[in-house]
Amino acid sequence: MSGRGVRAVPPKAILFDLDDTLISAYNQPHWAWRDICAEFAAELSPCPPEDAAAAINHAADIFWADPERHRIGRLQLLDARAVIVAEGFAALAKAGFPAPGEAVARGMAARYNSYREEHMHLFDGAHHVVDSFRAMGVKLALITNGAAAPQRAKVIRFDLTHRFDHIQIEGEHGFGKPEERAYRHALSVLGVAPADTWMVGDNLEWEVIAPQRLGIHAIWHDVVGDGVPAHSSAKPDRTIRALAELLEGLI
Repeated sequence: MSGRGVRAVPPKAILFDLDDTLISAYNQPHWAWRDICAEFAAELSPCPPEDAAAAINHAADIFWADPERHRIGRLQLLDARAVIVAEGFAALAKAGFPAPGEAVARGMAARYNSYREEHMHLFDGAHHVVDSFRAMGVKLALITNGAAAPQRAKVIRFDLTHRFDHIQIEGEHGFGKPEERAYRHALSVLGVAPADTWMVGDNLEWEVIAPQRLGIHAIWHDVVGDGVPAHSSAKPDRTIRALAELLEGLI
């Protein structure tokens, strides 16, 4: 942002992430598993639902922290979540609780998927922000990881298709963030240079560290508001809590 009284110039292009950037999709997973374990209390008995939720959340943190499991799991979410629940059950078994079994694990994984679909929504002002940048002549790309069918369904569900010059879904293109070619391909399609481009997203590795290596201006959408974790090496060029902040001070 420029000094007081000086209007900033918008970038030539913006690369937007989708999940937990334009739409609320997967943030606060600990709360989601808490609610689902409460729904499955009978199947989990005699294990208290809150203990089961803690075990599953711990298993999820370990699973998604592994880059290779993350890469495969995000393309096969139901299978990944069934594995996470099963690993949570294994931890509970070590604590003396009987394991509910594979059928319950699959059922809880499927319920997690449907729960997320039910609670997914567009962030306030998302359409206005995107449309405002389009009106300024900014070229726009939507770059999202994940399987082709569910990610394309979100794009359609939230009326985003016509708002972008380029939509790049990992499952459709065969590559995704943080691979360098994911960003370079979008830049090539838009016909812009890294220095003239913003990347906006919630993932510190995918939308801050990786694009910054190419010279892209990285804006982190801090959805939860916890700030950059102490252990992270990420240094966003800018941090926002709401999408409308992107328009502040622009011509």
